[in-house]
Amino acid sequence: MTKTIVESKTKTAIIGFDQPFCVIGERINPTGRKLLAAQLEAGDFSTVEKDAIAQVEAGATILDINAGVVYNSNPNPNETEPPLMSAIIKMVQDLVDVPLCIDSSVPGALEAGLAAAEGRPLLNSVTGEEDRLELVLPLVKKYNVPVVAISNDDTGISEDPDVRFEVAKRIVQRAADYGIPAHDIVVDPLVMPIGAMATAGLQVFALVRRLREELGVNTTCGASNISFGLPNRHGVNNAFLPMAMAAGMTSAIMNPVALPVSQKKLDEKRAEMAAAGIIIPEDIDPEILASITGMGSTKSRAGQEMEAIRAANLLTNNDAHGAGWIKANKPPLKAGEAEAGARGRRSGGRRRRG
Repeated sequence: MTKTIVESKTKTAIIGFDQPFCVIGERINPTGRKLLAAQLEAGDFSTVEKDAIAQVEAGATILDINAGVVYNSNPNPNETEPPLMSAIIKMVQDLVDVPLCIDSSVPGALEAGLAAAEGRPLLNSVTGEEDRLELVLPLVKKYNVPVVAISNDDTGISEDPDVRFEVAKRIVQRAADYGIPAHDIVVDPLVMPIGAMATAGLQVFALVRRLREELGVNTTCGASNISFGLPNRHGVNNAFLPMAMAAGMTSAIMNPVALPVSQKKLDEKRAEMAAAGIIIPEDIDPEILASITGMGSTKSRAGQEMEAIRAANLLTNNDAHGAGWIKANKPPLKAGEAEAGARGRRSGGRRRRG
């Protein structure tokens, strides 16, 4: 069985056909997050710290680190991104012990991340574009790390799944020329939005099967791409992920966290209920209000997609004895309550033999 080994200083994550699905947390990424981008330019890592901890608590196996900020003070990412990548990685490693995925289109940032990372990180990414192959594959070989291979080349992203398969095959073959084994290649077959291409789901399921059976490689994807532009995206994602897993997909780059309900949303709900004649006590606990109104929680917690993944792990026999499912669905312990089966302290000491 193909196994891709990704390591931190103290922990190993295995991406494999007979392993639990590997969740690569995507939230440490300033793309589309103006506040985070501004914070990073100002040297403020507080949101990164929160996102790192929340994703691991929600069940992320690996954390993706992207430092792609275009500074207002210096728009050249070749100068600004490498030191920022190094700083974020060092900070995250001090907070959590999961392995990392170094994510950048800037070669200097990739190498800076590789130099800063402890263990054996996943590199994200190489494509079939000739200049990208020549830049990234030597880094993969030099640092002996696995790499995400994205199925597009100099001609762009093809809508034909056969073309995308051939691009992946060519990357695997080029990697072999550098002495990089197929088990260190994690192919992203590129998930198209189902709203724009009705066959996108069927395409990726067929592609994943081919990549597994013909190339023997692990696979990943940007999971939320499938639902882009659609209402109730969680509903689509929750169906897509188990189906992709059943087809053989072994990891995904995704958000494992359900974001907390904001005070603004709670105030709007309270006003809405008051307008309907429903009286809510002024001193009600915000968490209780969020819960009874079906809004979720005021705290970060595992998202709906994580429940779907855990269920799929159970159904594909990649959750030994159902331990992961049972643990995730246990009610929280009350104050002073001991874990079931835990040994309590004896009231007296054992008698010594004379």
